[in-house]
Amino acid sequence: MLVFFVAPLATMMTSAVSDPVATNALPRTARALARWDRAALPTTAQQAALVADLRALTNDEQFGDLVRRLNSAQSGFRSLLGKTRRALGASGEVDLAAVDARWVEISYWATIADAVASSWTDKNLLAAVDLERNAAGAITAMPEGASANRLILIRTFVTAAIVTIACIAIGLPFAMVAASVQGWRRQLLLGAVLLPLWTSLLVRTAAWYIVLQDNGLINATLKSLGIISAPIPLMFNRLGVVIAMTHVLLPFMVLPIFSVLIAIPKSLMPAAASLGAPPLRAFLHVLLPLSMRGVVSGGLLVFMAALGYYITPALIGGANDQMISSVIAYYATAAANWSMAGALGLVLLAMTILLYAVYIRLASDEEQRA
Repeated sequence: MLVFFVAPLATMMTSAVSDPVATNALPRTARALARWDRAALPTTAQQAALVADLRALTNDEQFGDLVRRLNSAQSGFRSLLGKTRRALGASGEVDLAAVDARWVEISYWATIADAVASSWTDKNLLAAVDLERNAAGAITAMPEGASANRLILIRTFVTAAIVTIACIAIGLPFAMVAASVQGWRRQLLLGAVLLPLWTSLLVRTAAWYIVLQDNGLINATLKSLGIISAPIPLMFNRLGVVIAMTHVLLPFMVLPIFSVLIAIPKSLMPAAASLGAPPLRAFLHVLLPLSMRGVVSGGLLVFMAALGYYITPALIGGANDQMISSVIAYYATAAANWSMAGALGLVLLAMTILLYAVYIRLASDEEQRA
């Protein structure tokens, strides 16, 4: 648990709020700018501290990390620091204003001062939900078009909710039928729903890729029956993502419901019928309330699993159907921004823990009433 669960989570949470790049690269500057009032340009001694740090920064990888960190806060640092580093030389005093006119702008110095002020930051956590701090330090919304993380998070939760509802709509009747039969019929039904778990997720998704395409099994069958004249678009849209994810996650809904249903005495429904309750009323007032623990457990499992799905939306969905896992993968691999990836992962973790806490509370209340 410590090696494979606690340690990775701790690393992710630490990276989400950790920002040591500038502090480690510019230690003299951090001490010097701690006394800067930001009303005027830093003093000669404070500017000399930056020069000394840049001269001592011989590690190109560390310098690249510093450039990316500062440039992400204010554009222009990539060319500014590169030009300044080439002009410094090995020793002697350097007039930064003569190297580049941007060194007389307070905004660049303020960006450096903010970066070296602390090794901890809430910047990534705020950016994960499209928020930022303004010049006064207050939390405000990012400019429109600057980020779409909030939109993608909402899309992720909506898609996960739709998949969960679809799994309940299919899984509850299926589990009821499986619990009502015995012998080989029950084994056949359970085997059918467990079969996806015995197959690779990538293979299952690739199979749906074939089935859902314009010339796939579904469209070909509907065409042969004369129901449609043109293919129904089932690929690269939300519908295809929901269909594929529902198939993959359905076992996590059926099994909890089935485990609850087989523990319910089979005499209850006939007893309700003998008292005059029609089948629908007996189901709504007897069987459904008793099976709700399984429905809630399965819904929680499916919803939490759907939040982090990556392969299925990536292969089946279009550009407007990608979920937050795709954004996390982009930050972790393409952009090499582990802090932002950790912040987005932390948002998902917080939502999962919140849902689990709600489930535990509901379960405890039910046990107390029982």
